[in-house]
Amino acid sequence: MGLLLGLLLLGHLTVVAYGHPILEAPESVTGTWKGDVNIPCTYGPLQGYTQVLVKWLVQRGSDPVTIFLRDSSGDHTQQAKYRGRLHVNHEIQGDVSLQLNTVEMDDQSQYTCEVTWKTPNGNQVVRDKIIDLHVQKVSVSKPTVTTGGSYGFTVPQGMRISLQCQAWGSPPISYVWYKEQTNNQEPTKVATLSTLLFKPAVVADSGYYFCIAKGRVGSEQRSNIVKFVVKDSSKPLETKTEASTTMQSPLEATSTVNSSWGWTTKMDVYLEETRDGPGKGLPIFAIILIISLCCMVVLTMTYIMLCRKKSQQGRLYITSEVGSAGTQ
Repeated sequence: MGLLLGLLLLGHLTVVAYGHPILEAPESVTGTWKGDVNIPCTYGPLQGYTQVLVKWLVQRGSDPVTIFLRDSSGDHTQQAKYRGRLHVNHEIQGDVSLQLNTVEMDDQSQYTCEVTWKTPNGNQVVRDKIIDLHVQKVSVSKPTVTTGGSYGFTVPQGMRISLQCQAWGSPPISYVWYKEQTNNQEPTKVATLSTLLFKPAVVADSGYYFCIAKGRVGSEQRSNIVKFVVKDSSKPLETKTEASTTMQSPLEATSTVNSSWGWTTKMDVYLEETRDGPGKGLPIFAIILIISLCCMVVLTMTYIMLCRKKSQQGRLYITSEVGSAGTQ
């Protein structure tokens, strides 16, 4: 009897120790000042266990303070400091990660992820994980000039194309575009946003360009000089992949900055071919058709002439025979 009770107790302790859901979270996470940060907290759902409560707490002084609560009535942000910039995932079962937007330096602290489940026997079990959040100021990186599409930086005249200067760091990041001038003159400022749009690109847009990025922290950074070529559409276009950029005719500048981690948006480059106007020449199949018709006409005329010649020769032969018969 004593042995049976011991085995039952050991089985209960095993379930308590290993049968409950286990929270998984890193020990620390680093976020970028003025950017967004995700603090992971997940668990593997177990059959019979129902999530009833999710809490996120932050250490303020010696005591933890609840900043988020999820219960049967919904989600509740407990502190005004976090309203509008705090989100806890609910789309994926078992994922209760915390998303914190526009991170400030005083957000750096210890965060606790706490989840409560209802067990199959009606009891409740609570698990928590502590994660250290570090916030750092990131200087803007050296920007790169990018484009896309099969034409690269050499495009035909009349195409619609956009080019972008891209850098990362603590947002916001400002951009300025310049075009190099001849005769050692100072570069000309052509835009103050990240994306340049040509609609359409013309030969006069060809030239050498660079951009400058400036962030909240550190000094401004300059990209490499890039070459942008717009070729006359009447001449063959060679597809090349070069580093370059352009601007001088009808262009627009647009910019979109992703607040998460200070990354700027990727450059959208799209080319839009112009239609050929009237009088550009006949298509090849039309030329072939005309040649074929001419050959058919020549063959037909030759055949008719041969038939007529044979007919005349036949008539002369018959006439000569009639004449000789009369003389006899």
